[in-house]
Parts: sequence; C-alpha cells; structure tokens
Amino acid sequence: MPWNARNLMSLRREFVVLAQQESANVSALCRYYGISRKTAYKWLERGADDTADRSRQPHRSPERTAASVEQKLLRVRDRFPAWGARKLKRFLENAGESDLPAVSTITAVLRRHGRLWPAASSTAKPWERFEHPEPNALWQMDFKGHVAMSTGRCHPLTVLDDHSRFNVLLQACSGESLQNVQTPLIRCFQTYGLPAAICCDNGSPWGTMQREDRLTTLGVWLIQLGIRLIHARPCHPQTNGKDERFHRTLNIELLQRRVLADLDDAQHALDAFRDDYNLIRPHQAIGMNVPASRYRPSDRRYPATLPPVEYDDQFPIRTVDASGKIDFLGRRYRIGKALRSQRVALRPDTENDGQFTVYFCHQPVRSIDLHQSDGAD
Repeated sequence: MPWNARNLMSLRREFVVLAQQESANVSALCRYYGISRKTAYKWLERGADDTADRSRQPHRSPERTAASVEQKLLRVRDRFPAWGARKLKRFLENAGESDLPAVSTITAVLRRHGRLWPAASSTAKPWERFEHPEPNALWQMDFKGHVAMSTGRCHPLTVLDDHSRFNVLLQACSGESLQNVQTPLIRCFQTYGLPAAICCDNGSPWGTMQREDRLTTLGVWLIQLGIRLIHARPCHPQTNGKDERFHRTLNIELLQRRVLADLDDAQHALDAFRDDYNLIRPHQAIGMNVPASRYRPSDRRYPATLPPVEYDDQFPIRTVDASGKIDFLGRRYRIGKALRSQRVALRPDTENDGQFTVYFCHQPVRSIDLHQSDGAD
C-alpha cells in the first residue's frame, strides 16, 4: 500500500500510530505500507499530528529577484498583457530602471505569477526579415479586415513603413471604398510626406485581379503623385509581411481585448494603440528599439495640385479612350478603364524589335508585342 493511495494523510497517521505501539515490527509495517525505513522514521519523528507535506522551498533565496522589481515587471505586464520578457525588460530600461534580471528570469517571474499564456506562446511563428535601407523607401498598405462593433463594422486601414515599422496610418473606416482610403491617405501624406513606393494587394480599391486592367482610380492617383505602385503576387500575403505582422499585433494587443462601440470609439482605441506601438513598445525585429526612433518624415511633400503628366517627345504618346483602350499602328489595345482620358507613352524595347512597354507617368502598365495578336482588338 504505497503512499500515493487514497487519503494519504490518513495512511500516514495510521502507520505512525501502529509503529508507535510497544510490540510494533517497523520493518514489517514498512513492507505493508510500501515505504522505506528512512521515510518511516521521518514520520515517526514528526508524530501522528504532523503528517502533511512540508514545502521544499528554501527558507532563504539570496539570488531571487527582489519583490519590488517583480512588482514593476508585473505592473507593466498587466498594462501590456501580450508583451513578453524582452519587451518588458527594454521598456523598463528605457524608463531608467537598472539591475534588471535576465530575460529568462523575467519569463520565470511571469510564469510564477500566472502571467504567461501557453496557447499564445505556441502560436508564435518566426518571420523572415528583409527591410529597405531607409524610411519611406516603401510603405505597406492593407485593410485589417472587418471587426465587429456594437454598432456596425470597422475596417481598420493600416500603412506601415518598411524600414522602421513605424505605423504612419491607422484609420477606423466604415468600408473599403476609394473614399475610405483616399481621404485618410491625404492627411497622412500631408503629415509625413510621400513615400517612394507603396505595396498593396490586388483587392479593391487599390487593384484588380485582371492582368490588363489592374489599375484602379486610387492607383492612378498614387502614380500621379510620383509614387511607384507595387501589387503583391496573388495568394502571397508574405509580400506585405510586415503589415500582416502588424495586423497580428493589433489583433492580440487590442482587438481581442476590447469591444468597440462605434467608429468614434474604434478610432479612439486605435489612436491609443498606435501611440503605444510607435513610441513605447520595443520591437524585436529592430533590435528592441521603438519604431519612432528609426523613422523620419519624407522630404517629398504632398503637392497642393497633381503634377502634370509629361513624357519625352521621342516616344509615341496616346490618349486612353472612354473604353480604356488606345490605337497603335492599326490595332487597339486595352490599357485599363481607370486610365480613361489619360495620356500614356509607348517605349520600345531596345533589345526586342516590335515590343513596347506602355507607361503611365513612371509606371509600366502593360507590354505590347506587335508580332502577336494577343491583347489586341
């Protein structure tokens, strides 16, 4: 009858009472109860009234993290429940704290106080990292996807600087239309200037899945501003990987923890999250610095009016008609309805005779091969 049988303390008391009898055979009782003689004499020394397990924790732990430090760590963790040990340590260091324990020790403190979520840790995934060498070389733009509110739905529009991970725009939108995107983008451009390029997916309002009609009204506007427009490959969300990662952080640190009442409440919550994300949240991918420490506004200012579309006169120039097509050397080619009434230039391929690239401003929009009938009407 080993010690792990039911009602363990009763068995211990029973053993002690029997073993204390004058004629008791302690060795036989040990065999009957399935314990060693060392264990038997330990319980006999304690007596029948002291059979509970005692803590094995040492009376003193001179190297244990000070209670005051633990409380500081726990207060920051409670404020930012999704932050791990690295972010907590850097945040406190930035606040002037010194003599902080190692990251592994901070993790142990969080675990000891019930602040770790095993499920959340198991979903952490490594991300491949590539970044442009300076701010505003590339912005990544996308919608987070709709979020249910007490009244209606919110569609968070996010724009992230590739180099610094600085969030230049986080807007609570009522939908995903042209107006929902263009209006906040104008305010963003007026504040931070223009990027060299913007990467977005192929969905509305910035693109379509049609090869010859990919540009939208929003895309044409961005190109006229001198921004190079990049469309991600279909079914490859990793192209906008940093913005996708930002969405995951937004979801974990805000959207899963708060019920949004309406768009005004949503914008207030998004603004507070954005301040924390840009200004105080250490970012592991940039050496535990905060995004604002690596970002600076663009030198390219937002113009009061769109600049004129100009081309080199040595190239053929055509105006896109109302059907989105141009005439060139006796054939009609689809360019895209978003470019109706716009002028485009056809630049010949110097290495391949009969091939041309159609440009709108600086942006190539399609290729033409005079030797093939594909794409011609």
